[in-house]
Formats: sequence, structure tokens, C-alpha cells
Amino acid sequence: MKVFLDTRGLLCPLPVLKARKSLESMSTGHLLQIHADDPAAWVDVPHYCIESGNTLLEASESTDGSTHYLIKKT
Repeated sequence: MKVFLDTRGLLCPLPVLKARKSLESMSTGHLLQIHADDPAAWVDVPHYCIESGNTLLEASESTDGSTHYLIKKT
């Protein structure tokens, strides 16, 4: 299962807090895709994954200036 989370327009720490809340309700192995436009998310999301034990599968920039993250719940 893949869950989409659009955090564009939200500033630190909200993108990570919303990601954490989403991941808490997901089962192991499920995927969370996040779209964010907060520049701090580029550092915060990978750091959160390391601290929480979840796996950051992908982080990329979009042509519209937002960043996309794919996290696997572990």
C-alpha cells in the first residue's frame, strides 16, 4: 500500500510531524510518499528516517521546486 502526503505550504517541523503521524498508522512494508516545499525538509526528512528506523528509499527535487520523498515503514 502507498500513502500520499502533500505537505506543500507547511514549514518545519510540520512536514516531519505529519509524516510521523501517517507512518504510525501504517503497517510494516507500506510506503509513504511526501511532497514538500519547505527547504528544511531536505535535511529533516532524511534525519527523521534515520532516527525512527524507517527507510528513505528516494529523495528528489521536482521542477516546481518541491521535494519528493519515498519512505518505507520498517
